[in-house]
Amino acid sequence: MATRFRRSRGGVVVTFHPDEAPILRSLLGQLTEMVDEAGAGDTEEDDPAVARLFPDAYPDDAESAGEFRRYTERGLRDRKREAAATALATLAEPGHRRTLSEHEAQAWLTTLADLRLVLGTRLDVTEDWGEQYASLPDDDPRRALFEAYDWLSFLQESLVHALW
Repeated sequence: MATRFRRSRGGVVVTFHPDEAPILRSLLGQLTEMVDEAGAGDTEEDDPAVARLFPDAYPDDAESAGEFRRYTERGLRDRKREAAATALATLAEPGHRRTLSEHEAQAWLTTLADLRLVLGTRLDVTEDWGEQYASLPDDDPRRALFEAYDWLSFLQESLVHALW
């Protein structure tokens, strides 16, 4: 049984599958590291995935983009870090049911979107990503990343349905 978010009277319920929970824990840790490291320097220019997480508000105006970033970047990093930490803290032991509050479910939604942005950027995902995946040789290491992207998409969709 795959992990899926569901609506219940008490909030959003999820039971993490034993095979999936460690992968989520690892991805959440990596995302947190990426956000922390990105705040330490100008890695947005070096890493397209980080740049995708923290896009310029004014792509055609470097001065305005820099000014906007100066006032907003720290808060955005803090919110992303907090959302990932909340998701990690609410990642119940595999096989145990967990009821998420509205705040916790929103944190998961934010974090799943961020994880998909990072993977999608790394894989150069297009709207035809299913065709991209199908065209990969069986021994291509990117196959596992495409499968993780697909799985995260499924989780995000199930959470959206549970919330609305």
